Amino acid sequence: MTNSKSLIAYFSRKGNNYVGGRINYLSIGNTEIIAKKIKEITGSDLFQVDTVENYPEDYLETTEVAQDEKTLNARPELTEKVVDMDAYGVIYLGYPNWWGTMPMALYTFLESYDFSGKTIIPFCTHEGSGIGNSERDIEKLCPEATILPGLEILGSSVKNADHLIKSWLDKYK
Repeated sequence: MTNSKSLIAYFSRKGNNYVGGRINYLSIGNTEIIAKKIKEITGSDLFQVDTVENYPEDYLETTEVAQDEKTLNARPELTEKVVDMDAYGVIYLGYPNWWGTMPMALYTFLESYDFSGKTIIPFCTHEGSGIGNSERDIEKLCPEATILPGLEILGSSVKNADHLIKSWLDKYK
């Protein structure tokens, strides 16, 4: 089993989002922008974590659904699986901060594979709440993986975050 490749697995929400203190329409979600920038720098494969059931178009309704999922410890069903997870040794894991952690879809994703011996490097977009408890939550879900310190980026600054991303990635070369 060779696991020398790296994968960027990310969950991102386009549409109405809270950015810079207002609700704005995003044609591409903030986390997806960061995931694609990481791909440009690292050459890693991309995998979008997506749920079978779509979140509401309205931002506030989505926050309510996300809070309900967290309260219920839900595991939303995902649309796809990574074809050969064994091939990857490093997983860049991206997500927005929803209610102090990652969306519950990422819990589903992490529980779907064996991450033993792999390295997980989280990155998170937010509008002021940082990375929250997500790193600890990843450690609980993947106790046999190495979890490296993550990157947190304000959603309103993702388009200008190239230098920040590159500096962060340089730490892991």
